[in-house]
Amino acid sequence: MLDPRVTGLANLICDHSIKLGTEDRVLVHAFDIPAEAVAEVVRAVQARGSAVQVRLESNLVKRQILHGLTDATVDLIASTELAEMKEMTAYIALRGGDNYSMNADVPTENMALWQRKYGKPVVLETRVPNTKWVVMRWPSHGMAQQASMSTPAFEDFYFKVCVADYPRMQEACKPLKDLMDATDRVRLVGPGTDLSFSIKGIGCVPCCGEANIPDGECFSCPVRDSVNGVVHYNTVSLYQGTEFKDIRFVVKDGRIVEAEAGANTSKLNEILDTDEGARYFGEWSLGFNPHVLHPMKDTLFDEKIAGSFHLTPGNAYTGPGGNGNKSAIHWDIVLIQRPEYGGGEIWFDDRLIRKDGLFVIPELEGLNPDRLG
Repeated sequence: MLDPRVTGLANLICDHSIKLGTEDRVLVHAFDIPAEAVAEVVRAVQARGSAVQVRLESNLVKRQILHGLTDATVDLIASTELAEMKEMTAYIALRGGDNYSMNADVPTENMALWQRKYGKPVVLETRVPNTKWVVMRWPSHGMAQQASMSTPAFEDFYFKVCVADYPRMQEACKPLKDLMDATDRVRLVGPGTDLSFSIKGIGCVPCCGEANIPDGECFSCPVRDSVNGVVHYNTVSLYQGTEFKDIRFVVKDGRIVEAEAGANTSKLNEILDTDEGARYFGEWSLGFNPHVLHPMKDTLFDEKIAGSFHLTPGNAYTGPGGNGNKSAIHWDIVLIQRPEYGGGEIWFDDRLIRKDGLFVIPELEGLNPDRLG
C-alpha cells in the first residue's frame, strides 16, 4: 500500500514548489526510487493537466559511465539530454540510493570532465535558469545510517522536514529579504573564521519550498572580488563521492588562495582547479529549517540547518542572488554557528543580526526555530 505521505509530498511539489498547470511540460528524473513513488508523482503531475516525461536512472550504471567516461560519451549524453531539457518548462528530481560513496573511486579528472561538458551546459546553464525545478533526495536505509537513525525514525523525520509549513516560512522570511537587499558589508565570525565581503547590489532569494525539498534558506552572493579573510567549515561535506573534513579556505580579493581539508587536501585543490571560477564564490546563504539541526552528509538537508550558513565555491545563479561567476563547480559547504558547534556571529553593516545561530533583531526573530517549529 502506498504511504499517504508520498501523496502529500507529491501534491506539495506540484502545487507549491513548481505550481504546475496545463501549459507545463515536466521531466520527472528519478534515481533508484521505488516505482510506486515515481508513479504517484507522475499521477500528481497528470492531475494538474501537465504533460510528463520520465527518465529513470541507476546510480550503479551512472558510476560505470563515469568510470569509463570519454569526451565522445559525455558529448553524446549532454547533447541528447540538453535537447530534452530545452523541451521542458518544469523539472522534478527524485534522488535515491543506499551508498553515498558510490562515486568515491571515480577519477577526479572524469568528474571534472562530466561537470564541464554535462553539468555546466545541461544543469547550470539550461535547467536551473529556464525551468521551474525542484530537487529532493528519497529516504533510504543509507540515508538513515548517515543520520545515525533507524530507518523508520528517519522516514518520520524525512516527511516532517520535507512537508514543513512553507507559507509560514515565506512570511517570516520577508524582513530578512528586505534587510539583505539593503545590506552592503557582511562579516562572518566564529572559531577559525573571520571573513568579510560585500553583497551590495546583488539582491537575495528566499527559498521556502520552491526549488529544494526540504527547504529553508535565503541566499545571496558576495561581490566577486570583495571576499577577504579565513573560513573554517565545521561540517563534513560529501562532494563527488568523497568526504571532506575540516575544510579551510584563505581568501584574498575573492579568490581562494589556500585550501586544505586534512588527508583530502590534494583532492580538494584538484576540484578547485576545475576552472578559474571554481576558486571564487557563487553563493552565500543563511539556513533556518527548524527541523534540521544536525548534519547528515547530504547537502540538500545540511544547507538548511537552523543556525547555519553555507558559502559556495563555484558557479553563481543568474538573476537576483548571483554575481556573474561561472564555473562547472557549485559546492555548498556548511558552517553551523549554534553553541554546540562552537557558536559564531553574523554582522550586517556593523550590526549584529545573528549570534550563536539565533537571529537577535526583532524583525528576524520569526525565523528562529522556536517560532518556525
